[in-house]
Amino acid sequence: MTDVARKAGVSTMTVSRALRDGASIATSTREKIMRAVDELGYVLDQSAGSLSSKRTGFVAALVPSLNNSNFADTARGLTDALQGAGLQVLLGYTDYLIEKEEELIEAMLRRRPEAIVVTGGRHTARGRKLLVNAGIPVIETWDLPPRPVRHVVGFSNAEAAEALVRHLHGKGYRKIGFIGGTSNRDTRGADRRLGYERAMAALGLRETRIISFGTPPISMKQGGEALARLIEQWPDVEAAICVSDLSAFGALMECNRRRIAVPDRIAIAGFGNFEISSCSFPAITTVSVNCYDIGRRSGELLLRAIEGERARKPIAAETVITDYEVIARESA
Repeated sequence: MTDVARKAGVSTMTVSRALRDGASIATSTREKIMRAVDELGYVLDQSAGSLSSKRTGFVAALVPSLNNSNFADTARGLTDALQGAGLQVLLGYTDYLIEKEEELIEAMLRRRPEAIVVTGGRHTARGRKLLVNAGIPVIETWDLPPRPVRHVVGFSNAEAAEALVRHLHGKGYRKIGFIGGTSNRDTRGADRRLGYERAMAALGLRETRIISFGTPPISMKQGGEALARLIEQWPDVEAAICVSDLSAFGALMECNRRRIAVPDRIAIAGFGNFEISSCSFPAITTVSVNCYDIGRRSGELLLRAIEGERARKPIAAETVITDYEVIARESA
């Protein structure tokens, strides 16, 4: 600020007032100071003011993957909702590991965000404790946890998978398989498998055909390899539900390589409504979960919650249930 004051020909106190929101200062003086700021490339260090005002100007958001278009859309929806409110989004990447999520929660809280958004409702015991005691608005997304930390914006992955099984059943398929990962590292994928099992039992289809292959998130290549195993283990399988559209695309390509007709010999279905599912041939039947809307509605809820914290009138815990729907296409 000394350099800015010298260049603008004013005192450092005047510079400080000019850079402070709501401070009374002549317009011409402020403009002169801001020109000096631009010419010097000066960036205001807000950390000291943040400690006293508790307004750091950013919210933390933790996502499982950075190369998954679904979570990218959620981050975009969150950013769009916060645009114009003076809040920026700081992203953290958990790689589907709740242990890594715990580390990131602690690291983010040290930087004093005004709110935090996490993906999913399952955390380590310490991670949950950190969220509960954070003293800021917390939103769990992409899930409907039985014991929410505070606010929730999401849907039931199990119920969405059940809807997909019922859709295939309605199309006449009975010998339906499920392709997922080798562990519950992807908790939403584990819920989809649970939904598959529940729907099969409810429909009287007692023989499940489950292939657990690859570390979550399952890639296209792993989806193809899993499809090969599914057919080898259960040659009579009529349809395969994949934990995501990426693994479904890999399964579809494996069918093409083996000259297995889709859907005449075997139907393929995915989850997530990725762009690739609508562009593939045949196009893939999937579940659309409106990823952008999850982020947008999380941002809108955050703004209300942050305003309540600033006014010392915290809002009541809210659960916002987002829509999902089965998108029927040529693969099933």
